[in-house]
Amino acid sequence: MSETQVPRIKLAIALAIVYLVWGSSYLATKIMVTDEPPLIAAGLRFTSAGLLLLAFAWWRGGPPVITRIELWHVLAMGFLSVLFSNACHVIAMRHVQSNTAALLNATPSLWIAWLGTFGRRRSQLSGAARLGLFVGLAGVVLVLAPKGGLHLAGLGWQLLILLGCLSWSLGTIYYRNAGTANPPMLFAAMQMLAGGLGLLAVAWIAEGPLAIHWTPRGVLAFAWLMLMSACVGYTAYAWLTTHTTPVVVGSYGYVNPAIASILGWLILGEQLSWLQVAGMVVILIGTALVTGYWRPLPRTVGSA
Repeated sequence: MSETQVPRIKLAIALAIVYLVWGSSYLATKIMVTDEPPLIAAGLRFTSAGLLLLAFAWWRGGPPVITRIELWHVLAMGFLSVLFSNACHVIAMRHVQSNTAALLNATPSLWIAWLGTFGRRRSQLSGAARLGLFVGLAGVVLVLAPKGGLHLAGLGWQLLILLGCLSWSLGTIYYRNAGTANPPMLFAAMQMLAGGLGLLAVAWIAEGPLAIHWTPRGVLAFAWLMLMSACVGYTAYAWLTTHTTPVVVGSYGYVNPAIASILGWLILGEQLSWLQVAGMVVILIGTALVTGYWRPLPRTVGSA
């Protein structure tokens, strides 16, 4: 195996992890927030995952670099990509189907591509990519279209998910341009720990005493989200943000909804309206235009 093959293989593995693990995380999240207090469960998930990953990364590569600017990066990412983003998602997913949440989570691929045109490591969009942004926005409108008349409460929960998606996308671009001193795994661990502790603080204020019920399926969902989605998925995603372009980083948005929709239908009996399915197709077309799907694995770029 030549040296030129190694980055492409690593890129393919990292993308597969993000696609498959995060595609199944919507099902696990729906189960977890149905059986357990959402903010407490999310806080415990990220705090535990952060501690586990921090211990492993420390053992593997030594202690983290702690400087004032690095702490600022950790806190900023902990807020954008963990605390605020996940608080929006877990609260809303008590009222939204997992497959609908997954469809709305296709939007970061569009947000990230647009936001990636700003900052130190900006990359410009082609004409097709700009068109894809508008097409994707039209798909989001279709997904949000209500069934049986306008219900502002249901629309509000879906908009809350979109707000969490925007926060996540901002975090992705922030990390790409920050130039952090710690390697991706170690930084992801500190980011999750900071965000998890923040979620627990918010949970204590919003939900009262930090008590959790621990139903059997809730435990399984929690374990999957903590070990696979948080530890493995976040590490792969952090590596991708510094080793490829924003459009490829955001490409998980057009794979994960399909996985989540199939799992939601098979296990939870969830259904989608034809208008939502049409919206998903339009979002995927827009994302394909943005990412240039005919070249899913372009030449890797350095982490400069």
